[in-house]
Amino acid sequence: QVQLLESGGGLVQAGGSLRLSCAASGRTFSRYTIGWFRQTPGKEREFVATIKWSSGNTYYSNSVKGRFTISRDSAKNTVYLQMNTLKPEDTAVYYCAGSDWTGVPRTSAGYDSWGQGTQVTVSS
Repeated sequence: QVQLLESGGGLVQAGGSLRLSCAASGRTFSRYTIGWFRQTPGKEREFVATIKWSSGNTYYSNSVKGRFTISRDSAKNTVYLQMNTLKPEDTAVYYCAGSDWTGVPRTSAGYDSWGQGTQVTVSS
């Protein structure tokens, strides 16, 4: 059973930056994929970015490409989401999620482990 714990959310002004962390535990992650999703009230969870643990290959949604960077620290079993040039529309609860799929899942259905979420609020 994988445990995922997010941290780093908060309130920031538009144009600012935040870094989210996702600490993973409970197994080895050599064939794992960890992604970030976000959700606002009344909407489905939206794919943000994902990283293949073994290769370090990264994938982004078009809405965050060029502004957000996903990375991992294997020694710490932690995945980061560096968010720059934040916009009010980035306001959401951000979740990290884990997947054993060999492909690159970009929907929530492709992930079977989830963290509790962390709130990110971007003021205008």
